[in-house]
Amino acid sequence: MRLRLLVPLLAAALIAAGCTESGEPPAPDVLRVGLSAPVSTNPADVRDQAGRLVTSALWTPLADYDPATGKATPRAAESIVSTDRITWTAKLKDGGKFHDGTPVTAQSYVDTWKVVARESWAASRVLKDLVRAKEITAPDPLTIRLVLDRPSGQIPALLSSPALVPLPASVLASRDWAGFARRPIGNGPFRLDGDWLPSGGKLVRVADAAGKARVIELKTGDAAAQYDEVKAGKLDLSTAVPGDRHEAMHTDFAQRHVMWALPNVSYLGFPLTAPHFSDATVRHGFALGIDRAALEAGVLGKQADPAKSLLPPAVAPGERSSTCRPCTFDAEAGKSLLSQAEFPTTPVHFGQSQTRWQGPLAEQVTKAAGVPLSPEPGEGPFAIDVDLATPSPQEVLAKIVEFTGYSSDGFADLLKSAEETEAADSGEVYRLVENQLLRDLPVAPLWSGHGHAVWADRVGDVKATSFGSVDLSAVSVR
Repeated sequence: MRLRLLVPLLAAALIAAGCTESGEPPAPDVLRVGLSAPVSTNPADVRDQAGRLVTSALWTPLADYDPATGKATPRAAESIVSTDRITWTAKLKDGGKFHDGTPVTAQSYVDTWKVVARESWAASRVLKDLVRAKEITAPDPLTIRLVLDRPSGQIPALLSSPALVPLPASVLASRDWAGFARRPIGNGPFRLDGDWLPSGGKLVRVADAAGKARVIELKTGDAAAQYDEVKAGKLDLSTAVPGDRHEAMHTDFAQRHVMWALPNVSYLGFPLTAPHFSDATVRHGFALGIDRAALEAGVLGKQADPAKSLLPPAVAPGERSSTCRPCTFDAEAGKSLLSQAEFPTTPVHFGQSQTRWQGPLAEQVTKAAGVPLSPEPGEGPFAIDVDLATPSPQEVLAKIVEFTGYSSDGFADLLKSAEETEAADSGEVYRLVENQLLRDLPVAPLWSGHGHAVWADRVGDVKATSFGSVDLSAVSVR
């Protein structure tokens, strides 16, 4: 009886490990990928890295945005142009289809955007809060026309948002979002074969590509276990690296790991109208008392990058070569500034929301700056965590203004100028916006997230983007 039980148990263990009973490796065109369980597989509601990984394989956005240059490169679009930055025209590439065989037309985008805007998903933040388009129409099957209520040079960047991909007419008609999340239908390089399950799913490439994976087996699970499985050859690629493997990653996968900026950012916001915090000297004193590197190595589990500037790398147009002064840790200078401002030594309530880093940061600043902080709601500094829906800096800046109520002479005009400038040429203007905010400091920049991936010897061409995670369509296998 004991032997009869052992055989099926052994077979199940081998299957779970991604091997056959004979220990044979997977087929040459099959890629085994580990990821955490996505919050959603609906692109209009994706807010985590795992969701971006899945949806970026199933959908092709209108364009890709490069934060280093501020340029948007057309993908599903042939071009995105405007002569006055008020009326924008996106021309689609001909022949696009959904995985159910129905054509992707300009009307597909228009209908999708109208529906998701009403549903208050991530896409609504682009269409309503940022663009405020007066008119979105499809003059012909391959043309999307947007008429804005003000000039904006950010439209190509905004249209590259993965929240703005099209959904099939059948889905828009049924509004069966739970069913759609189980079996999403996109227009991207892979289609889902079967249902998406809590354990993962199987992707099949729509059009063959030499040397690239034809089938991708996505398996959800624990990041540490998946890391070890890649080392053991039981997985080909893991899209997360826990903090306790961070240092080992450089040895275990010397030339086979990658890190990339994630579209999220955290700030310490200041109540500008509260007593004492109306003084910028006080705000700078607090900022200099924050040891971001210590928090990154501690409570943040090495999953973030300490801020070098106000705008995070995922959306900042242009390169940043130096670290801003309020982004540095200088306890003595912080104490000196607070002393100059005659900041009281009575306890300061700290925080208006519960985040895991508030308590450790409060303890740190208490020790460094000599100001007792209590990590409880009150009229004091507060946490701001922003998950971005778009690759435009405008979203970050709008959140800062919204949370702090910041305004100053000339700032609105400067922000307007940055928005109106073509995205590829906006780096210098956004630098001026940052400089003013870093001078007045309504928020202290803290950090932004980063993603990790490690892979096996049989895998190559692994690259990642801020809003798409690892580009599964580019991965080669042998």
